Amino acid sequence: MGAAAADLRPGALRNLYSPPTGKLLIVTDPQTRIERGTCMRTPTIGRRLTPRHFLLLLGTAFACSAFAQPGAGRQSLHPVVHADTTALRHTLDSIADTHKGVVGYSVIDLETGERLSRRGDETFPTASLIKVSILVTIYDLVAKGQLSLDDPLTVLKIDQVPGSGVIQYLHNGTILTVHDAAWLMSTISDNTAANLLLDRIIIRRVWAKMDSLGLHHTRVHSKTFLRNSSVAMDSSVKYGFGVTTPNEMAHLFELMAQGKAVNSAADSAMLDILEHNTTDFMLQRYAGGARAAHKDGETNEVRTECTLWYLRNRIVACVMTKENKDQRWILDNEAQLTMANMGAAIIAAFGGVPPAPPEG
Repeated sequence: MGAAAADLRPGALRNLYSPPTGKLLIVTDPQTRIERGTCMRTPTIGRRLTPRHFLLLLGTAFACSAFAQPGAGRQSLHPVVHADTTALRHTLDSIADTHKGVVGYSVIDLETGERLSRRGDETFPTASLIKVSILVTIYDLVAKGQLSLDDPLTVLKIDQVPGSGVIQYLHNGTILTVHDAAWLMSTISDNTAANLLLDRIIIRRVWAKMDSLGLHHTRVHSKTFLRNSSVAMDSSVKYGFGVTTPNEMAHLFELMAQGKAVNSAADSAMLDILEHNTTDFMLQRYAGGARAAHKDGETNEVRTECTLWYLRNRIVACVMTKENKDQRWILDNEAQLTMANMGAAIIAAFGGVPPAPPEG
């Protein structure tokens, strides 16, 4: 497999466990319901994406983003939890020690400022997790007036790449907007969407934005499935699509939560998009339905995910794995189970999923 590939298994469309038949599948029904001011979606598996469903999916992007709340900061009605982070570190390290591969993590309690990490400053391949840096750069350029979310992007046959996503199946000449592409890149990890955006903004602008935030090891190298577009070939060969450290990616999510990655309104909009990520088989698997803004990445040897959980405290958790021995594309892949168990431990340490607020 090419190291520049952000997501493998053509035709999987985030449903990693359906046969790679090349048929168009999605893992989330585009129908939505509004629940306590949050746009929710009803999960389904293996549904064909008809043109009508695709239009509904894009409509969902606009409908849901309308409910993004401006501003950042703690809004929980629950008292702050003071977790036993020494015990949590021991639990996480015990899980990581048994994993057949390399595990790094970074956890930040945004309410108390406590931090814990393992291999926090070590570089890891990101797979599609690096798409968060593209998303942040897009919104930064919009905030500066250099780009509009309504700017059109024309899909040509030469743009379409395999792996996750739906744009690869659309007809030549389809016109999307920057917002459409950003939504699809972030929620179903659409590889073609990421490439269209990188063509528009150029890769080095992503580097410059990450540098401005102090994230000097967070780099997207090339377009997906197109290593010949790399701006850092040696690093592309070593890490693939992108590279970061657990601490840097956790800090990027921390900045978004604080309204400091771009600005309060833009960061809220980005977190709203990331709340609609369809992946739920790693950190979210045993999270008990906790509200989360998150992004993930997968290749044969790599599993990564970073999340902002809205618990009694707001918790950022990034877990990255590399050199994994288990390279099966199944639900119970060892790295996915490792990350699921780590996610459950973090949720439990901070008091579990808080009860929903009373109606009215």
